[in-house]
Amino acid sequence: MSKSEKRNRTELLLGIRCLPEEKALIKEKAELSGVSVGEYLRRCALGRRIAPPTDIHMINELLRLGGLQKHLYNQMQSHMTPELSKQFSEVLVALKKTVVAIHTGVHHQEK
Repeated sequence: MSKSEKRNRTELLLGIRCLPEEKALIKEKAELSGVSVGEYLRRCALGRRIAPPTDIHMINELLRLGGLQKHLYNQMQSHMTPELSKQFSEVLVALKKTVVAIHTGVHHQEK
């Protein structure tokens, strides 16, 4: 978020009454999401995605693994068999599906 966007936020909402347990839970969820309580409540109210930092780290790690898989594929071109090529392809497709599922919040179940 740019500084000008922060400066435009001049309106205050009324205080929200809640139970102490609810307040603690909201604070905990905001902290786990890596955002302030105000930002967390704004995102919830406006239907925006709240991506926990663990999701971001997981996506980065999966992208790294995909890059390593592609590197191995390129290095093994002289010894590549159709079966091995198919296995590499299946792994890359599975990694891509997992990244998309994490990013969109959709979890596919294998049958």
